[in-house]
Amino acid sequence: MAALTSDAESAPPTTHGRRRGGWITTPFIIASMFGLTLASTGWLNNLIVFLIKNFNIKSIDAAQINNVVNGCVNFFPLVGAVVADSLLGCFSVIWISSLISLLGLILLLLTVTLDRLRPPFCITGSNSCASPSTTQYAVLYSALALASIGVGGTRFTLATMGANQLNKLNQQSTYFDWYFFSLYSAYFIGTTGIVYIEDNLSWGWGFGICIAANVLALALFFIGSPHYFCDKPRESPFVAMIRVVVASVRNRKAAISSEIADYYYGDDGVKRVVAEAPTKRFRPLNRAALKTKGSILPNGSVATPWKLCSVEQVEDLKSLIRILPLWSSSIFLGTPIGVQISLTVLQALAADRHLGRSFQFPAGSIMVFSFIATAIGVALINHCLRPVWKKTAGKNPTPLQQLGIGHVFNIASMGVSALVESRRRSSAVSGHLMSVAWLVPQMVVVGVGEAFLLPAQVGLYYQEFPTCLKSLATAMVAMLIGVAFYLSTAVVDFIRRITDWLPDDINKGRVDYVYWVMVVIGIVNFAYFLVISWLYKYTNVEVQVVNKDGIVSSDEA
Repeated sequence: MAALTSDAESAPPTTHGRRRGGWITTPFIIASMFGLTLASTGWLNNLIVFLIKNFNIKSIDAAQINNVVNGCVNFFPLVGAVVADSLLGCFSVIWISSLISLLGLILLLLTVTLDRLRPPFCITGSNSCASPSTTQYAVLYSALALASIGVGGTRFTLATMGANQLNKLNQQSTYFDWYFFSLYSAYFIGTTGIVYIEDNLSWGWGFGICIAANVLALALFFIGSPHYFCDKPRESPFVAMIRVVVASVRNRKAAISSEIADYYYGDDGVKRVVAEAPTKRFRPLNRAALKTKGSILPNGSVATPWKLCSVEQVEDLKSLIRILPLWSSSIFLGTPIGVQISLTVLQALAADRHLGRSFQFPAGSIMVFSFIATAIGVALINHCLRPVWKKTAGKNPTPLQQLGIGHVFNIASMGVSALVESRRRSSAVSGHLMSVAWLVPQMVVVGVGEAFLLPAQVGLYYQEFPTCLKSLATAMVAMLIGVAFYLSTAVVDFIRRITDWLPDDINKGRVDYVYWVMVVIGIVNFAYFLVISWLYKYTNVEVQVVNKDGIVSSDEA
């Protein structure tokens, strides 16, 4: 961590005479993220096995519940980002969400320690297993909802808060690299150690460790609070964007001017905006910032906020519109991964998991190979690929190039999964269980793809989104993963309705056909991504200062 040394030059402005932010905050934020991730991984990655063994839920139904929960975990960050940007700020959202996740974990612990909160034990696969009662389902779903909300409200909000402590883009990039390396390290420990304890010792001990990790993470987060730089929430950026649309419609008859002095930059007359603002893209929106007679009061404030907006607000909306097509291309990138995660656990349950005479590999731990591949992949990309790429091409790979490479690995992982499943099914039909080790290659390939995808997506959106939506920028990555999990649930349900590929006993189905469908979806989506990325142009990061008289001067970005 040699990069984590220049605290003075990277810290945000002082607050009440005391410097806040900088690299000194990074250990507290990353340690908090590590503990919260450890707590969530301990129950989330073993959820399918938990539902099957403790609540007698059928395998495909358990996989579907798992997809919905994963969708919630990755959708709630959007809600957390909106609340952080508009109402409470990142700090409050993080500690409140941590408490909510703690309540969910406590309820999960109660379901495995109190007999009346779960159905009677039954041998997995038996037709006489009792289904959970209404009360048992209510407690289970309440626990999952609280735990999901807590995870969703902290993971990416912590990423944003940590980046907000640093001023320079290269420092933020370094921070994101360390953040995701630590994130996947926590995944590794939770998916191996805690899942093993749950499968082989006690679910109560496993959930208890998750609770302890959550409490410790919350304590560390509070300990670092004297050092944090916290932005105060402003007017909801979404309200401001709606105002831009309304104002541009109300001023639709006004002629669009090319003179800078004809546009409104704020009540102080000086605003930091992108060069050549208002820009020519989506020109009709420029009417929202066009000054008209009587639109500005003598003190410089706006007479009618829903008829005149600042150029900065107009450009913020344009930035969001520009990036949405690129963001949408990642939805069907995550859908096959969502399907793969659930089905791979079911494949592991139907494989020979014995390693040696006494050790049985936990089915829920199969994802650990993906996390290991991602963590190693991130390190290799930063320390090997980027230097070689820069030496060969004269510059670092762009985020869009990294995303394209990730697309290719994603498609390849589905193809490998289809081939492996075909072999596993053939072995099962002939009366032999295939070793669980055959599932490792597909996890490694998808993990390497994630090493290209996730850091590039977060860094790209954080850079390209307007300042008022920085929390939303990182949450948009989580949101697309959430939408992808919901779509994966819909895809699996659709396949179950029209085919016989996914029965409860996957040995009687054709899971390999499902993977080939994912390959086709991936190829079509990759073609869409190539078109969008070819048309996309990065936001000009040059900044200029415009005064009341329309005089432009350069300023450091």
